[in-house]
Amino acid sequence: MTRLRGMTWEHARGFDSMVAASTAYADLTGVRVTWESRSLQAFADEPLDRLAADHDLLVIDHPHIPLAAEDGVLAPLDGVGHDDELAVLAAQSVGASHASYRHDGHQYGLASDAAAQVSATRPDLLEEHPRDWDAVLDLARAGRVLWPAKPIDAFSSLVTLAANNGTPPAATPGVFLAADDAAPVLDRMRELAAHVPAWNLDANPIEVAEALSGGDEWAYVPLLFGYTNYSRRGYRSRRLRYVDIPAGAEGVRGSLLGGAGISVSARSGDLAAARDFAFWVASAQAQAGVYYTAGGQPGNAVAWEDTAVNEDCWDFFTGTRATLEGAFVRPRTAGYIAFQDQASPWVTEALRGDLTDRVLVGRLNDLAATLLSDRHLAEEPR
Repeated sequence: MTRLRGMTWEHARGFDSMVAASTAYADLTGVRVTWESRSLQAFADEPLDRLAADHDLLVIDHPHIPLAAEDGVLAPLDGVGHDDELAVLAAQSVGASHASYRHDGHQYGLASDAAAQVSATRPDLLEEHPRDWDAVLDLARAGRVLWPAKPIDAFSSLVTLAANNGTPPAATPGVFLAADDAAPVLDRMRELAAHVPAWNLDANPIEVAEALSGGDEWAYVPLLFGYTNYSRRGYRSRRLRYVDIPAGAEGVRGSLLGGAGISVSARSGDLAAARDFAFWVASAQAQAGVYYTAGGQPGNAVAWEDTAVNEDCWDFFTGTRATLEGAFVRPRTAGYIAFQDQASPWVTEALRGDLTDRVLVGRLNDLAATLLSDRHLAEEPR
């Protein structure tokens, strides 16, 4: 039996789905993938080179692609006998998910999971969820709102709100946000932070989803990465319904694109077997079947449109599809992960009142001049 090693992240959505899919794949092919996991934070920022040395398959965050590709960490998935399948997966992409794993003319990952910042609501507590930011802030002032704002999530919300306001970050190489563009976004974030529990500034989307589904004190979250698990019967005592983000100047466009993709280590001892599994697990059949059933959040649009899948998760996919289709893709530069790692804590510091907006914006733009000036935009995902 051929054996491969994979690295994913520690949640039912990231781990259980891959384990179940690999068991089904082993029954079909005799190829067995053994999975390990890392934390959600490590998924966002841990360098891939060390992981690639010990694993055949990596589930990764797409902003890692430019640096990993340029450093030769990942094996290309095009030009190796799967190009017809690549074309199918490109046509079955949810928004820019598939294209976000492409760099300099090559495909280095497949969108096995699709996500962006969306909203979550408790319809049993809130008959009508907010549709715009004025309504969000009114509900927040009433003490009914949660919002994950630990550094990476606060930074993600800054990006989402700026893009949704018609002023996407890094539109000019080497500049993150002009002061006039940042001001209304930071004003909104500060007001929201003032009316959510203090622990939210240390919380990630999973922790907020746990709190929202664990009691009846709070009823709504305006921005968080969606987890379809919380919309399924029996996962928690109370189900969450995920919906599009509140409308801004760009409607529901501009949400920061997240998700996860499966990639192949360039150092795999069996590149062909690793690639074959990656294409199988990203296929419509696997995604709408064993992958979803085991807790996964598919990246394939066929699964997003599946009636039985949507019925099972309270229309998670149809309810957030417009947000995903209009999601914002982060700058395509090898320096982006380093930028995000350094900049994210500053955003939460500003929300705590430890940095002024002027200092924050100055720092962001100084860092962008160093790390985001070379944008590698030959194939910007659309």
